[in-house]
Amino acid sequence: MFDVIIAGGGPTGSMLAGELRLHDVHVLVLEKDAEPTRIARSLGLHVRSIEVMDQRGLLDRFLAHGQKHALGGYFAGFAKPSPARLDTAHAYILGIPQTVTDRLLAERAAELGAEIRRGCELVGLSQDDHGVTAELADGTRLRSRYLVGCDGGRSTVRKLLGVGFPGEPARAEWLLGEMEVTEDPATVAAVVAEVRKTHRGFGVGPIGDGVYRAVVPAEGVAEDRTVPPTLEEVKKRLRVFAGTDFGAHSPRWLSRFGDATRLAERYRVGRVLLAGDAAHVHPPMGGQGLNLGVQDAFNLGWKLAAEVGGRAPEGLLDSYHAERRPVAADVLNSTRAQSELMSLEPGPQAVRRLLGELMDFEEVNRYLIEKITAIGVRYDFGEGHELIGRRMRDVGLKRGRLYELMRGGRGLLLDQTGRLSVAGWADRVDHVVDTSEELDVPAVLLRPDGHVAWAGDDQQDLLSRLPTWFGAAVG
Repeated sequence: MFDVIIAGGGPTGSMLAGELRLHDVHVLVLEKDAEPTRIARSLGLHVRSIEVMDQRGLLDRFLAHGQKHALGGYFAGFAKPSPARLDTAHAYILGIPQTVTDRLLAERAAELGAEIRRGCELVGLSQDDHGVTAELADGTRLRSRYLVGCDGGRSTVRKLLGVGFPGEPARAEWLLGEMEVTEDPATVAAVVAEVRKTHRGFGVGPIGDGVYRAVVPAEGVAEDRTVPPTLEEVKKRLRVFAGTDFGAHSPRWLSRFGDATRLAERYRVGRVLLAGDAAHVHPPMGGQGLNLGVQDAFNLGWKLAAEVGGRAPEGLLDSYHAERRPVAADVLNSTRAQSELMSLEPGPQAVRRLLGELMDFEEVNRYLIEKITAIGVRYDFGEGHELIGRRMRDVGLKRGRLYELMRGGRGLLLDQTGRLSVAGWADRVDHVVDTSEELDVPAVLLRPDGHVAWAGDDQQDLLSRLPTWFGAAVG
């Protein structure tokens, strides 16, 4: 029997597998596609995802394959500068194709000991008090203690569970693909710049080796978006918006995506959970989809590992739904608002002009960028210090950096007093006595996902908080 079966080997599933393996959980990843996809829907990591990679020692791998970009212009395409003094050590967007992100996260999961099986499609499941039975398309049956559906917006796991997925169906659709063009680069850039003055959902740009990535509004919404468009369909739409198809030819791949907005009613049913697009889909504005899924996995991994290991306090696994579903709901609201702001209708354009004026105020600009990049997320841990519930940014210490101490996915007490103790939880929580000029609180207790669970200097107060996240003391 496996401890956890993960259905879906995309970025959410691979991230989750790696997080579970940090705690020696026996993990099997089932991916229905026999080969990695060539389709790169996402092109980058936002600040919080970059921080996540840094916390786990993966950032250098990603930086080697990516390119840093300024933060401005990511909310509904407003060309505003990046706000000053963002609460992060990584104030940039990392441009990196989803195919590379998929590969790097899968490699990391495999290095840590996760078993990944390709060409294995889950078609049925049932659960009892002791575990979950997963049925594969070839008739194979597998048992695990828990199962997580990371199998995308058309999630088989979610449908088999009967979890509702209410929301709005797609009202608009875009054609997406990578192809070669015969037009010279300067002309392509000039034409695209002119079109984007009025059509922000249009784009054609070079990605290297003479290949261009094109995104163009479709004529309508296809009945079946799993059927890719033809090259002629893409060229036709290019001509509608740009007056030319740029001599597009030799496509690498073509795809469709829409702006449906849906949110799973529950993220957990017994021993089965949902993460990533299986739990939420939304318009593509702001490039948050992949990031939201990776951050779901980062929240869930240590909690599910604690449950498997028998050391989770009551309610810990349910806190995954309680914390992450409101975050997804906020992203759905934000992306739908951005989608409306892209409309060429007079009403949305009037609102867009007004919001553009408001974003000239730095605090408004900062608020929206923090929303897009997810560094503004604060979980509800109750009353306490203003840091409680927020993730802690990387800070410099006398002997290194905070994030360098979080590689193993354990809790961490950063103690600037030298008087505190985590005796009884030392198998789950690291105690680091060090100081930082950037931290103006005596000590902070961090969960494995970097969110602040406690702040202060009172030992008894600390002892009252440790069991909430790390279970009962030992010894």
